[in-house]
Amino acid sequence: MSTNLNIRRTTDSKLSSVDFNNIPFGKVFSDHMFEADFDGEKWTNFQIKPLENLSIHPGNLAWHYGQSIFEGMKATKSIDGEPLLFRPEKHIQRLNASARRMCMPEFPAEVFDDAIHTLVALEKDWIPSTDGSALYIRPVMMAMDEALGVRASLTYKLLIFCLPVGPYYSKPVSLKAETKYVRAAEGGVGEAKTAGNYAASLYPAKLAIEAGYDQIMWMDAKEFKYVQEVGTMNIFFAFEDKIVTPAAGGTILRGITRDTIITILRSKGYTVEERPLHIDEIVEAYKEGKLKEVFGTGTAAVVSFVRKIAYQDIEMNFNVDDYNICKLAKSTIEGLRNLSIKDENDWVVPVRALEPVL
Repeated sequence: MSTNLNIRRTTDSKLSSVDFNNIPFGKVFSDHMFEADFDGEKWTNFQIKPLENLSIHPGNLAWHYGQSIFEGMKATKSIDGEPLLFRPEKHIQRLNASARRMCMPEFPAEVFDDAIHTLVALEKDWIPSTDGSALYIRPVMMAMDEALGVRASLTYKLLIFCLPVGPYYSKPVSLKAETKYVRAAEGGVGEAKTAGNYAASLYPAKLAIEAGYDQIMWMDAKEFKYVQEVGTMNIFFAFEDKIVTPAAGGTILRGITRDTIITILRSKGYTVEERPLHIDEIVEAYKEGKLKEVFGTGTAAVVSFVRKIAYQDIEMNFNVDDYNICKLAKSTIEGLRNLSIKDENDWVVPVRALEPVL
């Protein structure tokens, strides 16, 4: 470890109280967190300490003007019990891309790497071993200035904490194509993992759930004709002769799982296209029997089967039992994450052993 990182261990671990066979997603937190502060010039105060609440001024700029970004990563175990990370360098790259777009300071990649490895090594016993489970890692950066006025903050805080999780979706999902509300527009912040993107999605997602669907399938902001992504994941459409996923052109998240699945499928000989995808192309292919599978990808969702899509008065239903490409994608990425499948792309990174704390 090259970073001067202060470590203070908890004296009151909650590990023994966790039922690892029944873990609700996002509600159980591990014992420790990483913390760092940006003082207006540099990042400093690197420490790992027991998970605790923050004391924040009511005039905090993040609360009023939305300077808050985050990432989502996972740690898993190999079949031999070794803690593993999956493409961690991609996550700091995306965190810093979000920071640039939101007028926030980039975080040093080498410090991020040390923090992630040290934190996960400290929390390795929190990594579930059951199929589909993992230790979810949440880095979050927020403005910390205590002053009102629409401007970028000068000071910031970065936290990293962990949660043992089970599958995000326990069953195939149904989607409602949104034709009124907008998630992102060209020139906006659609590809940044900023809190406001998710806040803007809550109301239309609520309406979709009330109508009997699991999630929104977002369309473009101009014509509501081009598919973008789902509220919690990127989306893929498997036609007879090709697989298509909407192009990442600034309005959708540049998913790391998305990129992984594209690479996996191409290596298996599939034609995968990243391009604008019109809803009429999807409907026509469905009616002609040429749309074979639909699935979503994301760090939390991994690979999720889509069983139904509703667009206006058209309902497209799919028999997920017949899915082959989706099952291949899911089993391959899960196999890579426990090294039961050989990693030929150097995506899987063993967690460095925790150095003694003096």
